[in-house]
Amino acid sequence: MLILSAVQVEDMLNESDLSVNTLTESFTSIVEHMQAINEHLLALDSCKIRDEAIACCAETTDKIQASIIAFQFYDRMQQCLQHVTSNLKGLSELVEDPDRLYDPAEWRQFQHDIRSRFTMESEKLMFDAIVNGMSVNEALAIKNAHQEDQSDNIELF
Repeated sequence: MLILSAVQVEDMLNESDLSVNTLTESFTSIVEHMQAINEHLLALDSCKIRDEAIACCAETTDKIQASIIAFQFYDRMQQCLQHVTSNLKGLSELVEDPDRLYDPAEWRQFQHDIRSRFTMESEKLMFDAIVNGMSVNEALAIKNAHQEDQSDNIELF
């Protein structure tokens, strides 16, 4: 059942990649077209309509940039789901082997492997909180507080 769950998540991630690639290509194309339109408008003699159109181009470019930043959610979600599938597969392998299942060193190694896959500090903080006995709600609060502190550190891709 654990492997089935992992495979289902992986399959959905693979299918969603096609849509995300289409969106990424569309964003890129829209930006290129907006730049071309803006350049054509700048080549025209100044008038009210031209200036309004240039302002529309600027607003549209700003909206596109905001969309790209918001689009980072997908990248983070995909990374998280990849971790979940790896963890489910690792857990399945651990519990199917009786020698490993009852070996505390194997469980510590499994926890170490899980933590080492995290790239975001908020994920590590949440993991550490859970391992140290905090409730899920407490761990989520720690993660959310850390993310709020880091809210102005936006990564563009």
